Amino acid sequence: MAKPYSELGKRSRKISSIASLCSAKLFILLAVFAILFVVLLHIQIIASTFDFTHQWRKALFTGNCTNGDQELEYSSVASKLQESVTFLPLKDLRYSSKPLQGHTWFMSSMQDTHEEGQVKYQEYPSKASKGRVLCIKGNDTHDGSWNSYALAWPHALPRNATLMKGITFVSYNHYNYDNIWHGLSAVVPFVAWRLRNNNNCSSSSPARWVLYHWGELRTTMGPWLSSLMAAAFGEPLNIEKFDGRVSSPAAAVCFERAVVMRHNEGGMSRERRLEVYDFLRCKARIFCHVSMERRRRDDEIGMTMLMRNGARSFKNQTAVAGIFREACRKVEGCRLTVAYAGELDFCGQVKLMKSTDVLVSPHGAQLTNMFLMDRNSTVMEFFPKGWLKLAGVGQYVYHWIASWSGMNHGGAWRDDTGGDGDGDVVCPFDENDRRCMSVYKNARIGYDERYFSEWAEKVARGVKLRKAEEQMLEKKTTTSSSCGC
Repeated sequence: MAKPYSELGKRSRKISSIASLCSAKLFILLAVFAILFVVLLHIQIIASTFDFTHQWRKALFTGNCTNGDQELEYSSVASKLQESVTFLPLKDLRYSSKPLQGHTWFMSSMQDTHEEGQVKYQEYPSKASKGRVLCIKGNDTHDGSWNSYALAWPHALPRNATLMKGITFVSYNHYNYDNIWHGLSAVVPFVAWRLRNNNNCSSSSPARWVLYHWGELRTTMGPWLSSLMAAAFGEPLNIEKFDGRVSSPAAAVCFERAVVMRHNEGGMSRERRLEVYDFLRCKARIFCHVSMERRRRDDEIGMTMLMRNGARSFKNQTAVAGIFREACRKVEGCRLTVAYAGELDFCGQVKLMKSTDVLVSPHGAQLTNMFLMDRNSTVMEFFPKGWLKLAGVGQYVYHWIASWSGMNHGGAWRDDTGGDGDGDVVCPFDENDRRCMSVYKNARIGYDERYFSEWAEKVARGVKLRKAEEQMLEKKTTTSSSCGC
């Protein structure tokens, strides 16, 4: 009698197993349907979003609105974009302790574009700016934190903004635009950028220059520097003052295209610098109608003493000039010229440097002229007392520009006694105290007759030998008047 119950149990278990299997299949089927539903819904949402974005972009960038609602929507979004433009101080005081490092304190929220060996720069609009243009507000000349900048979409500029057409060069200079060394350091990267972006010699001259020092607007540039840039770009400089260009002092100015430099020559390789200085030398000579041909006699040696008046001048300029004149006479073909940089205009200095093989001058901005000499020319530099210990790396700037422009730095003489007045320059503090630099910085320079005579003759003979070797090996060729562009 137990058998029927056993069979019944087996049937029950079988039915239960089938039911469980069906339930599992049903669950899986329902899950699959649910997933498909979610996927289809997501696809529909994406398609709807894409269609909306497509219609919006079409309305925003082409203005081809299909109805009044789209026009209202466009106006609404454009208005919101205008209101969303945020202006920040040009000079960020948070970085006042390290104003030249990294992103610097000038336009501190912006990052530079840098390719190996090239200048560091910013360009607007660009991929980096996501197509936005640069806008500037304020023309304060005393406090850079009162001036500000922002990025804006070309079709949604800030209200009452003025759009300036063409290329605008925005320059930051931590020092000034009157000193020819500091000024040149600030503008050289723009020349490098132009050469880099002007392979087909098409026009890339700026419509205007906007100059800043510590975020403060500067409206002038020294005559030497402005003449050099006029030569480089083929037209006089237009330095923007922002006077009468905007509807109110609070209104912004936006630039159709802007290039910003704030690191001077930082990032440039020596090869790149050589290219730029060759270009500037060539353009300056054409601008000043100086012959591009080599000199008729290769055995001629032009030695030029470029004098200063006042700070860092020779105490006895007549005596020093006499020493170099006598040393020059000992070398056949050597001719000494004594000139004062302050008495020569830009073209006067260009012409003088064309005939110079050896430049003799105290440390100072006038030495910047060295790149206007032919390549492989020589520089002899002189320092007042105290500079070696206290002046820092800045005392080597003319070693650097000699290397960058293809010149030979023939060494430096340092006065160890001082030449101010009839006695030594005396600092009231310990000689290693940095406060002594204020005493030594503009001190006059003495002389050492024997050393100067031997040094000058040695340099002149070295130049004579070099020029003879160049002539024999035919290394020197006529410079093209096209300057490469």
